Amino acid sequence: MNAEQHDLGVSHVAAAIAEPARTRMLCALMDGHARTSTELASIAEVSASTASAHLAKLKQMALVRLHVQGRHRYYSLADPRVAQALEALMVIGQSAAPTFTPRTPDRLQFARTCYDHMAGTLAVRLHDRMLEMGWLVEVEGEGYRLSESGEALFDGLGIDVQRLATQRRRFACPCLDWSMRRPHLGGALGAALLQVAIKRKWVIQDLDSRALGVTASGRREMVSRFGINAEIDAKPTGAFASKPPPTVDLR
Repeated sequence: MNAEQHDLGVSHVAAAIAEPARTRMLCALMDGHARTSTELASIAEVSASTASAHLAKLKQMALVRLHVQGRHRYYSLADPRVAQALEALMVIGQSAAPTFTPRTPDRLQFARTCYDHMAGTLAVRLHDRMLEMGWLVEVEGEGYRLSESGEALFDGLGIDVQRLATQRRRFACPCLDWSMRRPHLGGALGAALLQVAIKRKWVIQDLDSRALGVTASGRREMVSRFGINAEIDAKPTGAFASKPPPTVDLR
């Protein structure tokens, strides 16, 4: 792809996202759930025919994927890169203010899904703690690798890190968090950590939003395993609380 084609590709994708109804549809799919066109029409507050036209455009631009199951048709985000791009755009969208002063996080800001991994204040704390303890090690231009102690931590959670490393997607990388403007953990490792948290009922996923509710056992596990406070009104702590975030690569 030459430079001109690259520029046109960016402008076409930007135009597809820019329409408010399509933006609402894409954001609704960021919890990783597939939804019907009827559900997405209701979320976007448009008619069924208009929703179908919007979804056809998003599918054409490879932003959503269609799943056909019998007579039913469902839509999901095409892949994790779309969710990461949307999170980054949410950050840019807040940049009109001269200064950024985060509000006390509500339930959605504290813990939510970002496609298939965890986002929000809690996820940023986890990310920072893993760097602080040396469990995650930055690899320039490639994201993160696990140290020996980090492998032991994830092995103890029942996560097969060797298998994750063979997947086609990135193993572990920073993903910019729109509400905190700092990275949380993305990639195959971030997705595996969220699945463990859901399976062990550390968090409970909302059916109609991206919000994650942290359970009492989840709060205990966050303290005992990771050494962080999982209360919703707690402030970020640790060596990385006041440091600039690592460079975020949205590939």
